[in-house]
Amino acid sequence: MDREAAVDRVEELVDTVVDEEQPVPVRQVWVYGDVALGLDPVERLDVYLTKDILLRGDDADRAAEFEREYGVRGVGKTVRASWADANPEHLRANENGHVAPEQCLAAHLVDEDEPIHVEVCNAGFEDNVTQRLEGARATGNYEQVLDPRGVCLWVDGQRSEDAFAKLRSGELVFPTLTGALEMLGMDEAEAETAAEAVKERRARSEGMTVRGDVV
Repeated sequence: MDREAAVDRVEELVDTVVDEEQPVPVRQVWVYGDVALGLDPVERLDVYLTKDILLRGDDADRAAEFEREYGVRGVGKTVRASWADANPEHLRANENGHVAPEQCLAAHLVDEDEPIHVEVCNAGFEDNVTQRLEGARATGNYEQVLDPRGVCLWVDGQRSEDAFAKLRSGELVFPTLTGALEMLGMDEAEAETAAEAVKERRARSEGMTVRGDVV
């Protein structure tokens, strides 16, 4: 999508988070990668959501009812039953048949054919960048590296108009991905390997994709 359309789409996403009930509470909205770098066109739109975990749920007694009707376990425990009542078409489950909050969020916010990747985690963007980097270095699976070049657009009810203005005008300045990873502690060779793995992973992606983490 062209840059202006990409930023418009990000604004729509933030508006949806603010105006509509979500399957779980959302505390932060970030963007990172192409749109943060000022690229035009934006090949894929990368969005990061920080969510709360429903530990007790809002209506655990409804879980059995939703399982009977939709074949999905955990509604009312890990996602809001009130949201599921209003948005049954966006209910998504993992391979074990349990409701998947990150997939429900992505389904609510993004159409399946949009070139948008959604990262969902209970931790903030910067904390998860560090966690994912440490995990990637420990396992050698550099595809799981999270691009650290991000911009916070909305947090705990506060919208950053300044961040949106800079995003629109392309004023934000970031290093290359390799350079950003070096700043986080990788040596040059490792940073180049990780950056190439991230690039290859993104090139294979089509339509809407989603990943959920718990830190």
